[in-house]
Amino acid sequence: MTRCGLCLAVFFVAGAAVAAAQDVDTDYQSLQDAVAKKDVAAIKKLAAETSALARQEIAKPGETDPDMAKKRIEDLHDIDTYTEYALYATAVQSEAPVMVDLIATLEKQNPKSKYLDAAYRIYLPALVKTGASAKIPEIAEKAVANFPENPDLLYVLANHAASHGQTERELTFSNRIIALWSSHPKPPEGVTEAEWDRERDVSLGPCYYMAGMAYAATSHWLDADKDLRAALPYAKGNSTTYANALFTLGLANYNLGKMTMNKARVLEGAKFSEQAAAIQGPMTQQAWKNAQVMKTEAAGMR
Repeated sequence: MTRCGLCLAVFFVAGAAVAAAQDVDTDYQSLQDAVAKKDVAAIKKLAAETSALARQEIAKPGETDPDMAKKRIEDLHDIDTYTEYALYATAVQSEAPVMVDLIATLEKQNPKSKYLDAAYRIYLPALVKTGASAKIPEIAEKAVANFPENPDLLYVLANHAASHGQTERELTFSNRIIALWSSHPKPPEGVTEAEWDRERDVSLGPCYYMAGMAYAATSHWLDADKDLRAALPYAKGNSTTYANALFTLGLANYNLGKMTMNKARVLEGAKFSEQAAAIQGPMTQQAWKNAQVMKTEAAGMR
């Protein structure tokens, strides 16, 4: 190649790099303007384009000056992150159909985006509102791989397993939520105790119940007793759940008492059974019968 030709080649490469940088920066500014105007269609389009351009430039050699190159790469990463923020921030202010569309777009653009961890709390209910409930388990299954400590995702999967008779999965996901909240007993900075308690109780109480029932289904009576006792304070507002927990606690303590020849345990089972019998419902009669049998057996024990 002649010297002149080499110069032209360098010029064209440099020119293309400058043009690409200008495109990223121009789209970035346009995206910011669209967010300010709440122009959903423009935000969705520009977020995808700006992210793609930023990633392309990151992947290609650019500045020859190391310090300039490092600063540019940092700026490009910030721009890419902003595209995710733009989708999330617009989604949280939108009605359910738009919210679902924008968060699904964010999932596609970056399934590990830090904004998705918070987005699932609003995304999952929005899917219900738009008639897309059937998609939720699959979405949660994929997402929990990226956000293994997200209580909203874990709770969906525990509930789905419970409603489909998948005892092992029900127990796995319920225990993960119990462990998650146990490892975060205090609210983070900026969150009040009341807010933290509300957030925790949405999933913790039901998961104590699901775990306890799953343990009972596999005759792990000691674990069933522990988790169902923990579930009782949360279950009081739901008579059916409360009655079921008491009924199963009766069985758990009766079986533990029989296994260890512990009269006090058998009487504890009778007490729980009587409490279940006091709640009108499908378990009432059987709970009363169980209580009589337990008391009779306890009377014959030392």
